[in-house]
Amino acid sequence: MATETLRHPGGGGRVVQFSVFVANKLGRLHDLSALLKQHHVHILALTVLDTTDSAIVRAVVDDPERARDLFHEHGFAFTESPVLVVEVDIETRLEAVLKAMLEAEINIHHVYAFLALPDGRPLIALNVEDQDLAAEALRRHRFNVLTQADLLR
Repeated sequence: MATETLRHPGGGGRVVQFSVFVANKLGRLHDLSALLKQHHVHILALTVLDTTDSAIVRAVVDDPERARDLFHEHGFAFTESPVLVVEVDIETRLEAVLKAMLEAEINIHHVYAFLALPDGRPLIALNVEDQDLAAEALRRHRFNVLTQADLLR
């Protein structure tokens, strides 16, 4: 296995996850995606939680400052939270990430895969209850944790 290093999430900026609240109606996800694309903001990771009346679109983008401005300008309700972005070099490493969280007794709120793979690296986003403890647990297991700066295109 190749040696992996950890870049602490504090250096280079914590990765921002947006949770955007949209009406659960035809075309709203497209509207959101098209708005970001039109302004050269790339969606790197995406998951959608569907409810009866609305949907929560969770996304990691390459330019969170610009995305934040666009959401405000165009009336999209949203929240922000930090996520850990972890490189998983092969399929079996996902289980090792989950084991590291279990051993550290860290609750995972949600996890999803990246659409775009900077430098061809498979990545997952983890929203966990304790970012710093989780990053340390991943360091002990020799995982590479990326910062927002690592996700620039």
